[in-house]
Amino acid sequence: MQKFDQAYFDAGIERRGTECVKWDVMAEETGDPEMIPMWVADMDFPSAPAIQAAIGRVAAQGTWGYTRNGQADAQALCSFWERRHGVHLNPGEVLLSPCVVSGMRIAIQALTKPGDAVLIHTPVYGPFHDSVKRSGRRLVESPLAEENGKWQIDFAGMEAAMDREKVKAVLLCSPHNPCGRAWTREELERVLELCRKKNAALISDEIHADFVYPPAVHTSILSLAGEKDAVVMLCAASKTFNIAGLQQSSMVSRSPEMVERLTRQRDDAGITFGNPFALAATRAAYTDCDAWLDGLIAYLAGNRDLVITHAKNWPRVRVTEMEATYLMWLDCRALGLAQDQLLEAIRAAHVYVTDGRFFGSAGDGFIRLNIGCPRPQVEAALRQLDRVLAKG
Repeated sequence: MQKFDQAYFDAGIERRGTECVKWDVMAEETGDPEMIPMWVADMDFPSAPAIQAAIGRVAAQGTWGYTRNGQADAQALCSFWERRHGVHLNPGEVLLSPCVVSGMRIAIQALTKPGDAVLIHTPVYGPFHDSVKRSGRRLVESPLAEENGKWQIDFAGMEAAMDREKVKAVLLCSPHNPCGRAWTREELERVLELCRKKNAALISDEIHADFVYPPAVHTSILSLAGEKDAVVMLCAASKTFNIAGLQQSSMVSRSPEMVERLTRQRDDAGITFGNPFALAATRAAYTDCDAWLDGLIAYLAGNRDLVITHAKNWPRVRVTEMEATYLMWLDCRALGLAQDQLLEAIRAAHVYVTDGRFFGSAGDGFIRLNIGCPRPQVEAALRQLDRVLAKG
């Protein structure tokens, strides 16, 4: 049996020359052959062998016509979520969508009307902002509160905003990107209760559910919601198993009414399914890749700990506590640099990171660092970042 240990993940995979956004687009934009990519959220590891084998079997068919999706695909997801997260789902509660962002837009359009207010907790993943605005809805920001490097939901502020703006839906990032929180059961219960109280739908993006580090655990909103709740959970194997380019995700709801509304909105948009490579890869991911995933989580925890230890060299930079994801949120405001100056200095040090402003104005002064890569790559990036972040 293959071992998915440190040596396996240290080896990584060569991605340059594959039209890879993370490497090739960066190289074209910067013209810097020494640039180390620590930005867009995918990983520099090979996908699990079972996924590669499944795709190989589809490739060997020699023709790829219309392909059905059905019970086996939904059941694979349900089995995975029960096995990994203790959440019992039924195949009838699962709808396929191309990616989590498209699922988010389908849900917004299905559960709200043009001009309705939709609330997000900022800073948050950029497409949350865009999904609301491009759906013709009104964006309401409820800022997260930071205390000693840990981010919390400001429930008083959230409720006040919901009342003031007559919010019709809440978009929740759970676990949170970029702040690294794995929301507790108690926090999620309060969010759900607020939505019930204000008669607002709740759309929970749980694409990072599999990247949660002990003692934290992932609590799905569907472990709390019932058939009468206007709650939708969005998930995918894409982030977990590094197959985002195949474009498959799921929308899941306990409510038959929500499933019907999502189905109608999806069908009205002309979205169809049956990409044979995506279906086969996702079934394999949810069925035969637990050992690979266990090894990955242990490895990423080691990368996180490496960054935390190294950051002691950066006295004016605060590394946010990372309970989940593989994306570290660094508070660089004490360096006294304007955001453009900060990014220019970091790129001059040959490291490419994500601008905190991608997550909204609350991200000004921050950067996001992707540690989903071989440890030697993390170590090289940290040494280069010392040129900028180690200033006392």
